[in-house]
Amino acid sequence: MTKTTSPETQIAGRHLESVEDLDAVARSLARRAALRDRHAQGLARLMDERTDLRGVHPLADFVDDAIRWSA
Repeated sequence: MTKTTSPETQIAGRHLESVEDLDAVARSLARRAALRDRHAQGLARLMDERTDLRGVHPLADFVDDAIRWSA
């Protein structure tokens, strides 16, 4: 039996999670977590490329700093 994985769980640094064994709520939570991770990665990448954006939006600065401290 082959297990399928959703594209949302195929993110660098994350383990692939099987979606066969998950119910609708668990799949929704997994998709939401994957989306949150993608947005955080994108924000960190943007803040690295565009240092002039530092200080424009306090929440973006907070997330960027949080990612750096957790690495």
